[in-house]
Amino acid sequence: MTDFCLDTTTSFQLPPPPAGPLARLRADAAAALFRRAVTRLPLRVELPNGMVLGAHADTDPLPRMIIRDPAAFFARLGGQGLIGFGESYTAGDWTAPDPAAVLTVLAGAMTRLIPAPLQRFRSVLPRPPARSLGTEANARMNIEHHYDLSNELFQLFLDDTMTYSSALFGARDLAAGPVPWDHLADAQRAKIDRLLDAAGVGAGSRVLEIGTGWGELAVRAAARGATVHSVTLSARQLSLARLRVTAAGYADAVTIELCDYRDVQGSYDAIVSVEMIEAVGHAHWPTYFRCLDSVLAPGGRVALQAITMPHDRMLATRNTHTWIQKYIFPGGFLPSPEAIATTAARHTSLRVREEFGFGAHYAETLRLWRERFDARGPEVGSLGFDARFRRIWQFYLAYSEAGFRSGYLDVRQIVLDRLDGEARS
Repeated sequence: MTDFCLDTTTSFQLPPPPAGPLARLRADAAAALFRRAVTRLPLRVELPNGMVLGAHADTDPLPRMIIRDPAAFFARLGGQGLIGFGESYTAGDWTAPDPAAVLTVLAGAMTRLIPAPLQRFRSVLPRPPARSLGTEANARMNIEHHYDLSNELFQLFLDDTMTYSSALFGARDLAAGPVPWDHLADAQRAKIDRLLDAAGVGAGSRVLEIGTGWGELAVRAAARGATVHSVTLSARQLSLARLRVTAAGYADAVTIELCDYRDVQGSYDAIVSVEMIEAVGHAHWPTYFRCLDSVLAPGGRVALQAITMPHDRMLATRNTHTWIQKYIFPGGFLPSPEAIATTAARHTSLRVREEFGFGAHYAETLRLWRERFDARGPEVGSLGFDARFRRIWQFYLAYSEAGFRSGYLDVRQIVLDRLDGEARS
């Protein structure tokens, strides 16, 4: 019997293309802007009438974008911008033999796709709905929307460590070309060990983990002789993580609790959190860092792994509703490194001491997940996830890979501590 959450997956209702006179005007404008943009990009955009767009599209082997229904594609693009672009992929209005390659080209030109005078109209695009903002009342629902889909679903495309965040490959792996699947689990352990080292976790350490995942970090911290208090808002992750911790022999050293980060009590020598700050939401970053500050023991360290974006893009998009927020991570928002440092310094006694970026490693991690997800499509379907859901996730994984492969996104391990003798605020 599967643990598939039917109510969650069936909430992915794809709206029809916008219709009416205003929608036609917007579609015409979107078509003109799209054609203008792609004529300068290294893409081969194929239309049903035989027209081919793109720089050197007739001579060079370029990523292929095949538009099957131009009317629907431009209607969605004109009506909802990037949300419409993603919805049109799910609907089959456009496709690609390698969607990650197409999206990498577009991500690399993100700041140039829309003429500067038109970017001021971003304010008319939809804002995130209030029900998805990262308040304490909404937070568990937001987490359930993604992480409680099905443990079995994640097991199909994650490695044996069940780690759902960027791996850290060896330099030789990246230099040698596409990393093989059987190197992923060790690269995930290397990522975790680097973060635990950065936090100073060793024998006797009292560790707080915010965002349990499926328990691998807690196990590796306990193996060092630490005691671990791990908190999550995902009931399904909680259940499997406890089983994995027990199977590893560390049930006495690890406590996993269904708990919001705002409700954590105690005092900890080290706080670690892997790609959880993205779920907090920019309005709640001060609260998040104050919570970390309040439970960090004197002399302790905080070690975060965070997906980041450039500061100017973060400021430009912080009030925009995105495709990722609508379909994958409601309430999510990526910080910039500057925002993390500034928020911590402004609201707490914590200061950023070290940063280590490894975005290229995330691109490879996502490629491996995407290829595994695609290869196991029939098994995904057997869990009850229909073709529309699978196209949403294909786009999500390709879209994310493109962000890192183009350099638009980064992933960083960030260490914070206090000035010697500085009191908690």
